[in-house]
Amino acid sequence: MVRPRRIRLFTAIPALLVIGAFVAIALLLKRGDTGVTFHTSDQFAMVGIGLLLAAALLWPTWPRVRADAAGIEVRNMLAPRRFAWTEVRAVTFPDGARWARLELPADEYVPLLAIQALDGEHAVTAMRHLRHLHRRSTP
Repeated sequence: MVRPRRIRLFTAIPALLVIGAFVAIALLLKRGDTGVTFHTSDQFAMVGIGLLLAAALLWPTWPRVRADAAGIEVRNMLAPRRFAWTEVRAVTFPDGARWARLELPADEYVPLLAIQALDGEHAVTAMRHLRHLHRRSTP
């Protein structure tokens, strides 16, 4: 299984900061006399909003690639899709691209967002493994 690595640093720290800020706001919400009455439910709502925003920040870490002798499963930003190796023409990483891709028949392709150029050697190792599986599983 391959997942993006370095993007986690760029998303986890801001996500933690957002959660911390919204928890602090929730704790301070009932203090002071602003003329507005805040309730405990408002505090919970603030924490919930912070958690939703943090989840949105962490969404780029969602992509995943799973491969075995039968095929490859690609989960980019939404639902996973499975491809048999016989459906895949090649696994490529074009020059200057940010992520790898599966080349399919009829000049179609599927991006592999889990294998990013930003990850360096981790991406190279993943590409070698996928290409090995593809070569071994296709006639």
